[in-house]
Amino acid sequence: MAAELGLSLGKVLVDGSDLLRSAGVESTVADREVCWISLGSVERWFIFSGWSMGVQLVSGATQDLGEMARALEAWRNGLRLEAIREVSPFVKVTELAEAHEKGPTKAVAMKWRLLLEDLRQESDRLELAHRTLKVAELAHAEPQLRQLLPFTSHWSLHFTTCTGFPYSWDVPFIDPLSNGRYRVCGPSRGTVIGEADTAERAIALVMGGLPANCGPAVAGTANDQQLS
Repeated sequence: MAAELGLSLGKVLVDGSDLLRSAGVESTVADREVCWISLGSVERWFIFSGWSMGVQLVSGATQDLGEMARALEAWRNGLRLEAIREVSPFVKVTELAEAHEKGPTKAVAMKWRLLLEDLRQESDRLELAHRTLKVAELAHAEPQLRQLLPFTSHWSLHFTTCTGFPYSWDVPFIDPLSNGRYRVCGPSRGTVIGEADTAERAIALVMGGLPANCGPAVAGTANDQQLS
């Protein structure tokens, strides 16, 4: 199809574990990973996602193989996300992906905004969400924590010094407990720093456990940090 449309996809890669249902296209841009496409299991769908430095920047599904080929060439040639979407309208690009394209500072600010919005929507319905929101708002008010990328897992509030997955585990995190208290752990899950009666005290424990020269968050993954 690429040849029929006059497109250049370079060498098309194959997944040795799934030869007939997937293919990959390498990018000419160093930070962009191989863009893999796969087939739908029941109906005719071509599904793809494009990652860069641990972040999914584009995704989508189409039944038009030509449209998919155009999207893959756009990804391969390093077109900006909005341009890829213009080439192939089926491509999905999130607000967070657009922020990542602008750099880690923009990505961190956007992630904070989205996280706080989500917690506010859930806080009236779930008590744990309400309590996680409280510590998140206090954390956002702290300049040192605001420059880190936040994320939640089972209502625990985490902070990472890199913007891509896998995230770093070098900053303490906060667990809201069922008894109304907060537990602060880190950097590993099994290391308990202490418990706090208030959200303010929990934030203080995190601040006291920050590693030296912590932040701002940088582009890439925890694996990249280990290699540098």
